[in-house]
Amino acid sequence: MKKIAVLTSGGDAPGMNAVIRAVVRTGCENGLEVYGVERGYEGLIKGYFRPMDLRSVSDIINRGGTILYTARCPEFRTEEGMQKAIQTCKENGIEGVVVIGGDGSFRGAKDLSERGIPCVGIPGTIDNDIACCDYTIGYDTALNTIMDAVDKVRDTAESHDRCSVIEVMGRHAGYLALNAGIACGATATLIPEVTVDINQHVIARMQRTMQAEKKHFIIIAAEGACVDVMQLAREIEAKTGVESRATILGHIQRGGSPTAKDRIKATQMGNYAVKKLLMEGIGNRVVACQKEQIVDYDIFEALKMEKTIDMELYRISHEVSI
Repeated sequence: MKKIAVLTSGGDAPGMNAVIRAVVRTGCENGLEVYGVERGYEGLIKGYFRPMDLRSVSDIINRGGTILYTARCPEFRTEEGMQKAIQTCKENGIEGVVVIGGDGSFRGAKDLSERGIPCVGIPGTIDNDIACCDYTIGYDTALNTIMDAVDKVRDTAESHDRCSVIEVMGRHAGYLALNAGIACGATATLIPEVTVDINQHVIARMQRTMQAEKKHFIIIAAEGACVDVMQLAREIEAKTGVESRATILGHIQRGGSPTAKDRIKATQMGNYAVKKLLMEGIGNRVVACQKEQIVDYDIFEALKMEKTIDMELYRISHEVSI
């Protein structure tokens, strides 16, 4: 291949810029023309191409978000939209595309690959829910952001003998909530993978720890655990007598400067996508991190895989939090 493009799609994640940097510099150093596609698949349809060189990605490795921007694109989900994107690629001489994003972004990459535009997917999502991958870009930063925020909330909870119910991201996956719960010593952690019983999972646990003279509590709930944290705080206060407050962390979890781990893995994955795959004429793949090694999978197989929560880790989180 002589000319490739890179785009970011779906929700932004810290470390996406580090991937872009690695893709651009690896390509440029090996004689490729590299173009950035602004606003994801919408940009691929409308031709929002930006020529990239070594200096165009200077000083972005430390930045959160994505310099190429990202957007949802319902049009791309239609056959007509995909054909427009393919035509735009052909008109601009694009021979391969690196797609940085989550499952939805990979489905778009699969559709393009099926229609003759080789794509390589790189997992960039704070949810860490890509089945073929142990670790996704942005997850470590988001987890550390949550931990820092919960530590600050804990100061007030402890000062006032309160219970703080904290909602974190994770609509379909509880990895952020589970690991944040362990890292922050939460009394209870509520995740989408386990059906929530408020009396069993929260009230009873709090009452047990109160018998051991504990007076302040942290409850962490993933947004996909189907719990209204405001209502839960009121219910806890009514049933335990402990003053309770709810906090929704929201989009602060997506932003911020990526951690060293996210920067390093992003760089490795971006380099691998270009050097080991596209430059060898190989597309239709997903780059993944397995057991700290960078590997790749067939994009069709990767999308069929299912990722399950570590129930042993879930058990441990509650056994040590009494």
